[in-house]
Amino acid sequence: MTDASAPDRNTLDADRALVAAVLERRPGAFERLVREYQRLCWHIVDRMVRHPEDTRELCQEVFLRIHRTLHQYRGESALKSWIAQVAFSVATRHLERKRLPLVDNDGDEGEPSLAERAGSGFDLESSVAGEQINACLHAAIDTLPPLQRTLLALYHLEEMPISEIAGLTGLAEGTIKSHLFRSRKRLRDLLESRIGVPT
Repeated sequence: MTDASAPDRNTLDADRALVAAVLERRPGAFERLVREYQRLCWHIVDRMVRHPEDTRELCQEVFLRIHRTLHQYRGESALKSWIAQVAFSVATRHLERKRLPLVDNDGDEGEPSLAERAGSGFDLESSVAGEQINACLHAAIDTLPPLQRTLLALYHLEEMPISEIAGLTGLAEGTIKSHLFRSRKRLRDLLESRIGVPT
């Protein structure tokens, strides 16, 4: 039985070819890698730290680390996942150095059966319409703790499967589903209280 979230052979072949070109120091290869993945890197780091200057510096750190450690990429998973893992790790260390919490410890764990509903196809962007509501949605997302903001971005905006997110964050799939469920509930509550969007 194949894993639906596994990258296809063409993707892996293209990833391996790009990595080989970088490792062989072919002109423009590393610049191409940066161009292809800078948006993903920015997305992850910015969702975690929410500070443009820090995000800029940390993205540079991510690509420096990628340049130093690219020989460790084995080509068994998508390069996108490997780079996302590096970005997540750099951003997490930054928050730990600043002693900023990754999650809220408010004790609102919810029931596991509810958490399992996290992958039910709920679409954040299309669930609210209109410019004002969209602005409120993004403001509400910014109130979430760094880890939950990032998980939402990876799942809904980068469209990464939960199994892939688990691989790059080191979190159990059930934990990710639980965070997604609690984040969605919090967003619904915030939107309902601010602009009357029904839950």
